[in-house]
Amino acid sequence: MKQALVIGGSNGIGLAISQSLLDRGYGVTVVDRALPDAHIRERVDYVQFDLTSDDYTLFDRFADSVDVVMITAGIGQLALFEHIDETQIDRYFHINTIPAMRLAKRFYHRLLSPADFYFGIMVSIAGFMSSPFFSVYGATKAALKIFIESVNVELQKAGSANRILNVSPGSIQGTHFNGGQANDMDKTQPLADEIVDHLLNKDDLFIPQYDEVFSHVLERYHRDFRAEGIHSYDYKLASGRVK
Repeated sequence: MKQALVIGGSNGIGLAISQSLLDRGYGVTVVDRALPDAHIRERVDYVQFDLTSDDYTLFDRFADSVDVVMITAGIGQLALFEHIDETQIDRYFHINTIPAMRLAKRFYHRLLSPADFYFGIMVSIAGFMSSPFFSVYGATKAALKIFIESVNVELQKAGSANRILNVSPGSIQGTHFNGGQANDMDKTQPLADEIVDHLLNKDDLFIPQYDEVFSHVLERYHRDFRAEGIHSYDYKLASGRVK
């Protein structure tokens, strides 16, 4: 049986991705601070781990035994920069950004290998443009975007067919992150299935709703990033998501 490792797979979109991999016949190990949701609890192996830890040696046990690594852990909330405590800046990067880079390093020999290996990271459309109320969160995701693009070029030049998938959605319904029901699988499962399709296809970028929404948003941003930033600010206020 092929094996998958889902970091942050206990809830939200990570839970749905774990379910999608189970449905495809993978043995799934979830690494998370929290116990997996009841939807999958009895069907996965679970390793409790805090990504802010300095010691990542537990991942050595998976170095050559898993076929898929998907990183879905992350934090963020809509808030003006003036309302974000200075300690939160460090915390954001130590959950959203640094763990993904450290894990890519831990599994880099597999990415360089001629054998198929699938590695994906949940990033965000906020990493592609200015995002008021998401200044620090967006910065953590922009760092991941550039990291993934740069490493994928290095993989290509090294002759590897393996790639890191950048999954960059907008707001995802049915998760705690969006301020709603933590695990509404009816809302998250279709997106999770799409993500896994792209992951197993060795794609390097997947922006959900790109044609319908984000191609136009990105076009506006590149045409006038200042005006689009103001539009984004007003849109978030009008959405009711800002507390």
